[in-house]
Amino acid sequence: MKMTWRWYGVGNDSVTLEQIRQIPGVEGIVWSLHDKLAGEVWELERIEAEADLIRSYGFHPEVVESVNIHDSIKIGSPERDKYIDIYIDTIRKLAKVGVKVICYNFMPVFDWVRTDLYNEMPDGSNALFYDKKKAELPPKELIDRVLEKGSDFTMPGWEPERLAKIEELFDAYKGIDEEKLTENCKYFLERIIPVCEECDVKMAIHPDDPPQPIYGLPRIIRSSEHIRRFLKLVDSPYNGLTLCSGSLGASPANDIPAMIREFGDRIHFAHIRNVKCFDNGDFIETSHRTSDGSVPVDKIVKAYHEIGFKGYTRPDHGRHIWGEEKFCRPGYGMYDRALGVMYLLGLWDAYELERRKKV
Repeated sequence: MKMTWRWYGVGNDSVTLEQIRQIPGVEGIVWSLHDKLAGEVWELERIEAEADLIRSYGFHPEVVESVNIHDSIKIGSPERDKYIDIYIDTIRKLAKVGVKVICYNFMPVFDWVRTDLYNEMPDGSNALFYDKKKAELPPKELIDRVLEKGSDFTMPGWEPERLAKIEELFDAYKGIDEEKLTENCKYFLERIIPVCEECDVKMAIHPDDPPQPIYGLPRIIRSSEHIRRFLKLVDSPYNGLTLCSGSLGASPANDIPAMIREFGDRIHFAHIRNVKCFDNGDFIETSHRTSDGSVPVDKIVKAYHEIGFKGYTRPDHGRHIWGEEKFCRPGYGMYDRALGVMYLLGLWDAYELERRKKV
């Protein structure tokens, strides 16, 4: 298990590379060119500069999250091939600087949905929260509600340029059901996976967040059944998963340790975080500690250890603690994620010690 940390770049993150390298066990930086909108060309010079900066602090730049998919590809519009060609060009350029995994998603309109960015918890910390009833508000009303208390940092999937065209986006996705979205995903994969095999870059799709339909929009990566179907679209080891325990864990029906054992050879990137689920469908993100939420983080790490997972992992969203919400990107402060790193590595070390005793 190769521990990494998601970082948004100089001037775009409250956490610095200098701080990250003081967190024991972190080997790599998960990065992107976050000012690039879906479908824009990534210049090789900028890619090289970012990779060089990351390496200068002793980290590897082998995971990119995300290279976003243009809506024309998801919708299957006539111009999709133009944007797939741009995507292929980006894959080739990223391979030149040693990138091995690209995390992406195929979610329509919203990459993720929460109804409150700073919901207070009993201990005084606060975290991202999903209220099922409030998620039924008109989209524009939900967006205004969420962003009212937003930070100065932009949020991937909630870019102002996209949100300004929210009504147009919903119109564009009319008639796109789960079957059609799956077909369009297959078309995309059939174009890019041969290039990935040539360049030795693995694609790792992120599950739907939350793992259920929102506003009638289709969701195609939200259960074991959906994942099985997805992996068969293009049956190549380069067509794989970002297995996010927080996204999938928001549905109590998902058995994540079982998913790890079934799909282990196709999991290229692991997001590990915890959520506490409520009977009415609400959920809140908690600390990574198993007992604080509904996701069996200890069993998840054990499953990864049992399959000999050698892929990349990172602590996912953390709570905002010690007043960090005043200056950090929602869900991406330093303190709780650093605690998460140590908890995950502590579990891994314990399982490794146990294994060695049995040898």
